[in-house]
Parts: sequence; structure tokens; C-alpha cells
Amino acid sequence: MRYEELSDEPCSITRALVLLGDRWTLLILKTAFAGIRRFNGFQGVLGISRSRLLDRLDRLVAHGILVKRTPESGGAHEEYRLTEKGHEVYPILMALRDWGDAHLAPDGPPIHYLHDGCGGEARVHLRCDGCAAELTARDITLQAGPGFPVPS
Repeated sequence: MRYEELSDEPCSITRALVLLGDRWTLLILKTAFAGIRRFNGFQGVLGISRSRLLDRLDRLVAHGILVKRTPESGGAHEEYRLTEKGHEVYPILMALRDWGDAHLAPDGPPIHYLHDGCGGEARVHLRCDGCAAELTARDITLQAGPGFPVPS
């Protein structure tokens, strides 16, 4: 099976990975959350080739994660702005950051992500929407949902 064909699999994790799963896409999104909005800004920070950057930005725009528009202040260069759908990717990046801080940062976190309101460290928590218990993979049971294909 080709990588692109995985987007037809009845699994939301697999489908999300087809769209977001390459390193450049996630790095572009991380950079967008850091406030970079222009093509040259992404290229300068990431050192990515122009063609690869354009491909990833076009894909993110096509899927409604970024929107390309003229800046409110005017100017000749268009900006790439996160949409609401794009902002919903943030917990994914934060979960990767939490894992990286725990397992790949022997000297401690290189960057702290602090809550503006109280100064506490931002963390991702998996909770049950029924009882609010904090969960791990050991607490989860998989069950077919309405989007799961029924064999004919």
C-alpha cells in the first residue's frame, strides 16, 4: 500500500498521520505557533528547500489548517495564518514536547511553555470525558465507532 492510500484507512490516527506525520509539516506548524507567518520566515528558521516548504504550506492550506492572506497592515508579502482547525493541532505538538522533555532532554526542558494567567507549565493530560479520570493507554479499550466499515 502506498503512503497516500493510507488516508482511506478507517482510522483517524492513520488519516491524521498522512496529513501531519512528516517532520517538515510538524516543524512548520511549530514555527507558525511561534509567530512566523511569511514564507521567507519559515525558510529562514527551518532551512527547508523552497519547493518542499511550498508543498507543505500548500497542503496545510488545502486542508484548512493554514490560510494564506494579505497582512492587515498591507504589504506585498502574503502571510500564512493558523485557522481554528490549525489551532487544534497545538495539543499534538505539546504532547510531543512533553514526551521529548521526559525522554530526550537529559539537561532538562530547553524551553518552558508557561500559562500567561498563572505562570504554571502547560502540559497535555488525557482525561475521560465521563468521569474526568486521568488516563493512560492501559485504561483504554477500543470499540468500533460509527465510521468503522462493516464488511459486506
